[in-house]
Amino acid sequence: MKLITKIPLILVGLLLIAPLSYAAQITVSKDGEITSIQQGIDQAQPGDTVLVKEGRYVEYDIRINKRITLLGEGEAIIDGDNQGFVVVVEADSTVIKDIEVHNSKAGFMDDYAGIEVDGAHNVRIEGVRLVDNFFGIYLAKSQGTVLKNNHITASRQRETNSGNGIHLWYTKDVEILDNYVAGHRDGLYFEFVEGAFIAGNESENNIRYGIHFMYSDNCRYERNTFRDNGGGVAVMYTSNVEIVDNHFADNWGSSAYGMLLKEINRSQVTGNTFTNNSVGLYMEASSRNNVEGNQFNQNGWAVQLMANSTDNEFHKNNFVANSFEVSTNSRMNYSNNFDKNYWSQYEGYDLNRDGVGDVPHRPVRLFSILVEKQPQSLLLLRSLLVDLLDAAEKFMPVLTPETLLDSKPQMEPVL
Repeated sequence: MKLITKIPLILVGLLLIAPLSYAAQITVSKDGEITSIQQGIDQAQPGDTVLVKEGRYVEYDIRINKRITLLGEGEAIIDGDNQGFVVVVEADSTVIKDIEVHNSKAGFMDDYAGIEVDGAHNVRIEGVRLVDNFFGIYLAKSQGTVLKNNHITASRQRETNSGNGIHLWYTKDVEILDNYVAGHRDGLYFEFVEGAFIAGNESENNIRYGIHFMYSDNCRYERNTFRDNGGGVAVMYTSNVEIVDNHFADNWGSSAYGMLLKEINRSQVTGNTFTNNSVGLYMEASSRNNVEGNQFNQNGWAVQLMANSTDNEFHKNNFVANSFEVSTNSRMNYSNNFDKNYWSQYEGYDLNRDGVGDVPHRPVRLFSILVEKQPQSLLLLRSLLVDLLDAAEKFMPVLTPETLLDSKPQMEPVL
């Protein structure tokens, strides 16, 4: 009986010695006790929320070195005044939400950014509006970070004075969801990234690429839109990438591509739409990729397939109203297979009405080879002479790759 009566007294004593701690809210406002965001962060304890009331706070090099939530209310703006980094995150599990970040310093020596995450993991940045920063969001050596529903814009005009909208370096298992990026050098840039998931983003009107990633294996890109970027999209030196259900549109210029693949291996390019690009899909030194179920509509060149790309499979794609369907830089075709695609320029027939053309389709026009060697000849695109040359080459191939053909062309678009 004595033991039973002592236990509650012991518990009461422990509660008196170590009372429960609760997350607190620190309020920063223009006319309150705390008027500085850095001051609010310094006073917060791990797990607290720093609420920033509406107003413009001119501060830079703000450092978050403990686990907090930085939350904006109304039109709360942190203005870096072009002096340095605006916000630097150094603590794991930090949350930044519903706030605006403007005007970081510009300069490549320190890669100034609106928000830099430096070695912190499981950070979440959501609903943030970043305006006229050098880099928008810069992740370095970060893991498990989520970037969601952010709006990132800049207005610089040249690559030399503009950073990237979302920049990842040596990061792993990052989710980038439903962001809008415009006006930066590259909308999204990835280098040495592993296991990223990028979905529902829109990247347009960037100076160079809508997305540019290198040495970044095992990533998946789906349902993104890349529109009207200077060079389109570039994917380089990477394996095991899934590029699914994206839209590449209006990337137009002498060096612009819907998507450029350079040294990409064992990857999936499926369900994408390439519309109104100078070149829909460009492939160089890329092997063992599956290109299936894509739509190539009204591009200058639907596919440019360089001779050093091998063992790629092109199946069940629709090629509609492209000036050139496929072009290459060699008469040799090294094991690239085109099968069961729909070609709007196919002039064959289907006597048994099984939906498959009775004669193969040769998508490489003789004229595309002439244009490759003499770009000025493109002026003759609609001439009768070109039509006669193409007809003669189809009848007896001399300069075009004899084995680059679709032996089962579809008579109707593939659903």
